Amino acid sequence: MGKTLNEIAKQLKDADKKVQLIYAFNGTGKTRLSRAFKQEIDPKVEGDDAPLSDLADKRILYYSAFTEDLFYWDNDLALDAEYKLKIQPNSFTDWVLKDQGQDQSIISTFQRYTSDKLTPRFNEEYKTKGEGDKEITVKAFSEVTFSLERGDDENSGNLKISKGEESNFIWSIFYTLLEQAIFTLNDVQPDYPEPTPFDNLQHVFVDDPVSSLDDNHLIQLAVDLAQIIKSNKSSIRFIITTHNPVFFNVLCNEFGSDEKTEHYSWKSKWLSKWRLEKNEDGTLNLVAQPNDSPFAYHLHLISLLEEAIKSGQIEKYHFNLLRNILEKTATFLGHKRWEHLLPETADGLPNPSAKRIVNFSSHSKHAAEEVQPLKPEEKKILENLLKHIVERHGFWREENT
Repeated sequence: MGKTLNEIAKQLKDADKKVQLIYAFNGTGKTRLSRAFKQEIDPKVEGDDAPLSDLADKRILYYSAFTEDLFYWDNDLALDAEYKLKIQPNSFTDWVLKDQGQDQSIISTFQRYTSDKLTPRFNEEYKTKGEGDKEITVKAFSEVTFSLERGDDENSGNLKISKGEESNFIWSIFYTLLEQAIFTLNDVQPDYPEPTPFDNLQHVFVDDPVSSLDDNHLIQLAVDLAQIIKSNKSSIRFIITTHNPVFFNVLCNEFGSDEKTEHYSWKSKWLSKWRLEKNEDGTLNLVAQPNDSPFAYHLHLISLLEEAIKSGQIEKYHFNLLRNILEKTATFLGHKRWEHLLPETADGLPNPSAKRIVNFSSHSKHAAEEVQPLKPEEKKILENLLKHIVERHGFWREENT
């Protein structure tokens, strides 16, 4: 029997897991679920202005379409010159920008997912004229302008960025806030605890932050998000929803590993995976996904790689997809490590050179490394590795008979 959004929200709240991943098609109700979950954790009286409440009062941080309501454009229609993205007063941006001075971290994160030439600039406090020539004080960090750097100490002047770039910028603010919150709580000494703005924080809800990203930067965002969550030593719990199978599977791989982190705090048993389904009567089902490959999505990834090889359009992120295939296939075949699927050396061991290439090419901290063109020999390595995997491990045998 199906459940309501509120019942699903309560089910998620009561689950004893550090991280819950939810896959759902667009239109199923992911964003509405984020709102229902917020009300379940931190109910507000209708009409309350939640963003203006103190950060220390927050029991939940959430990123969704509602987060973007804190930002709006001043298009300067009169002069058609000064495009500005304005930030409504709220405790989140005030803390991360004014109290913590993390504007440069936000800019770096934004450029990692877009372009190092596209530069945001936060305003300093200034005075201007309002209605009736009344003097108005514009507070610092309440406006953002964007320009393209041309590499010759000049820029394009203020421009209006695309909706996708705007979403990436808002995500970069949220990610920096999340990063600072986790760092702050991790630094609390149990024997000498000091109050922090996040002492009441219980949950973080992230709803589909990748709708406007290409696969290259989508995978990078998934890895970054998983790493910061796995570094968390506090009792905060995380819920992540998405409609993107690649994002879902990369997160599954990142969270599904019991590999030790810097804080030795992560175990895959703290992860649950769900599929949110909508019934004809409007009710919902939250269906648990198995611990191995959730959707056998590796078959689709193989198809994507073969198309890239055929067209000659191989990029570095395709190594991320190759590693995804290796990890899923290793799980299916019962191997403890994906390296066992690689070509073997004369002594029967996995080729260490192939392992290094996959490792190096499928992990990167910097966007500049991600988008750097591959050399012809690197493209050939990916082609040969994929061919070995498909032929050695029997993919698509029915099609070849």
